[in-house]
Amino acid sequence: MTQEPDSGFLQHLGNVINDVHLKHFGKLRPDQVDLKRRRDLLTAADTETEQAVIEAIHRRWPDHSILAEETGAHLGPGEYCWIIDPVDGTTNFARGLPVFACSVALCRQGEPVLGLVEVPCLRERFTAARGKGAYLNGTRLKVSDVPDVSSALLATGFPYIRNEVSRNNVDNFSRLVLMCHDMRRWGVASVDLAYVAAGRFDGYWELYLKPWDVAAGALLVREAGGTITDFSGGDDWLFGENCVATNGRLHGELLGLLSGTEPDYKPWGREFEARIRGR
Repeated sequence: MTQEPDSGFLQHLGNVINDVHLKHFGKLRPDQVDLKRRRDLLTAADTETEQAVIEAIHRRWPDHSILAEETGAHLGPGEYCWIIDPVDGTTNFARGLPVFACSVALCRQGEPVLGLVEVPCLRERFTAARGKGAYLNGTRLKVSDVPDVSSALLATGFPYIRNEVSRNNVDNFSRLVLMCHDMRRWGVASVDLAYVAAGRFDGYWELYLKPWDVAAGALLVREAGGTITDFSGGDDWLFGENCVATNGRLHGELLGLLSGTEPDYKPWGREFEARIRGR
């Protein structure tokens, strides 16, 4: 009988990811960087990392489904689906900035049960298993206890389609940066979520995210005692393209400040959601 995926396998994946990322970081040639669309890059590291992760998974569990940023959906009949962002923060990677990650989550009937956010240049490996906690390099994580937005270090990001949509988060940023203790913008959603789980950030929100941006980080936040919802306070954060993640204490306040600013177009990926959730 084949063993079910567990945190031990996440350690193996982290090693695979490290090898590929560090092989390419700081060494990309111009012909190894492509533009998928405005502000949306693709590098040799993206394609090679995604292939290596999928191969590692399918060597053990060939019947598991895959939803990956670069190669798309390969959905089978089973209840397990791996959601993969091979390089989250590709612009940072391509420009030699060391804050980037690979995000890998295993979902069972649409709910994350394992999560890995690998940050090679910072030597940080964030892992989580449902019901078993979230960890950074083996040390258990706990969200912060900051009670309100005025005291909070918040994080957010801006979509690469920000010139194409009216609700592009600029207004939210302009308001909240004046209200909170301070604000950060890494351009790496999975790291932002991992930092909420680690208590480094107290809250995070973003629009137009895809499942591979949030699946692993969301499990980290939950397992560290935090809260993640969509902008309305519901659970449509995986495919709904909007999420709010906090330490829980300031969640209601932040939701109130973001009310009515969710994406103004039909979210991507609804055709996959029912199949991944098994309904």
